[in-house]
This record gives sequence, C-alpha cells and structure tokens, in this order.
Amino acid sequence: MTPPADLSPARARALFRDGLRVPTSGYSAGYAQANLIALPREAAFDLLLFAQRNPKPCPVLDVTEPGETSASVFDGDLRTDLPAYRVYRDGELVEERTDVTDLWREDLVAFLIGCSFTFEAPLLEAGVPVRHIETGGNVAMYTTNRMCRPAGRFRGPLVVSMRPVPADRVADAVRVTSRYPAVHGAPVHVGDPAALGIEDLGRPDYGDPVEVRPGEIPLFWACGVTPQAAVAASAPEFAIGHAPGHMAVTDVRDSSYQVP
Repeated sequence: MTPPADLSPARARALFRDGLRVPTSGYSAGYAQANLIALPREAAFDLLLFAQRNPKPCPVLDVTEPGETSASVFDGDLRTDLPAYRVYRDGELVEERTDVTDLWREDLVAFLIGCSFTFEAPLLEAGVPVRHIETGGNVAMYTTNRMCRPAGRFRGPLVVSMRPVPADRVADAVRVTSRYPAVHGAPVHVGDPAALGIEDLGRPDYGDPVEVRPGEIPLFWACGVTPQAAVAASAPEFAIGHAPGHMAVTDVRDSSYQVP
C-alpha cells in the first residue's frame, strides 16, 4: 500500500471519494492543503470581509463562483473529495457526512482557506517533530479567548492548532512556518495555554489530544476552523465546512506559498 505521504493529490482525493475517512495530516507531502467553508452568496461578501480583516486564521487561497464544485487550486469535486464534512443550519452543527452532493446549492460560494498541514512536511524536513503525525492522530485544536475582528454578520473567536516542540527547536519551528504566511505562518502564541484561555490541553475542542512531553513547549498556530467558529457564533442560515483535520488536498505545491 502506498504511504499517505507518497500519494498524489488526485489519488488521495479518489480514496476519500470512495469513503476513506481519516485526518489528512501527512497526506500528499509537498502539496498544500486547505480548509473549506461554503455558504450562500448573500453571506459570501461578509465572510470575504471577515477573512480580509483576520488574515492570520483566514488566509484565502481561492473563492469559487456560486454553485461551482471545483476551484483553480483544487482539481477535484468539493462535494465528495474531502474525507468528511460538517453541515450547519442557523449556526447549529446538524450532521457530519462524507458526501454533500445532495446538499450543494446553486448559490453556494466556496472558500478555500490555507491550512497549517501544508507546512508540516517542511517542519519534518527541518528536523522538527510533528507529534500527531508520529501517533497517526489528528492535530489538537482549541477555541481561544481572543476574538476576531467582526465583519458584517460574522464574528467569533480565534481557533488555534497546537504542536508541542522541543525547547531547542522552537526557533526552528517559528523560522520554518513564518515562511508560509498563506497557510497561517508563524505561531500566534508560544508557551502558556492559559494566556489563550485554554484550561486543559488534554481536552481540545476539535481533533485529538496531543501529548506535551517534558522539555517540550506548546506552540499555537492560527487555525482555519475559525470560519466555522464564526458560523456557529453568527448563525447564517446554511453552511458546509470540512470536518476539522479532514482537509481539501490541493494540486498546488507547498513551495508555491513559501516566501524568502
């Protein structure tokens, strides 16, 4: 069986389309991954403005025309080619499923938001360990006490992902990830989770708990689940997002988003 890191984006998407439901961290090494949020056209401008005002958690890689089911960075079907989706009605999460074809509407505008999974291969290449890849789990994600700048109907808290890093590699992790601003860039916080209002690292709001070992420091990156937290807080009538950690594997090389 081909290791997940060696799968082409097209092959990975085919597996997801056939029903494989797994977190995509470690899949298709060398290719960018993206968060998905799709909502009716009448709410799309407000979300675009929300993203513009909050570029750290919401770096926009692409936006579709209403009703489109693919994107310039994603040569697949946005309705079937992610491992899992979340469906919201009036801000309430009503279901998770692996196919949203029957729910896709002609007025839906899909946003592809940069994902920190994109810079995990460069982290590994630099010798910085990524614990959730080592353990075969999902990244840990937390809702923080920091509020995003509101825009139109949208408001909500910053969501972050956490990766524990040995103290002597923290500078390397910051250096590597800062070169990828289109996929969240450098951490927004290093160290004490209480400063973000996180009471217990062992109880993430999304994803899986990730062990922080002696000599390691938790690093927190802005997370593309933030638009879904805004949907929950702002209650548009309908929205579709990815299940956290179950991303859109794009056709764009991660190096395309690297800056000097």
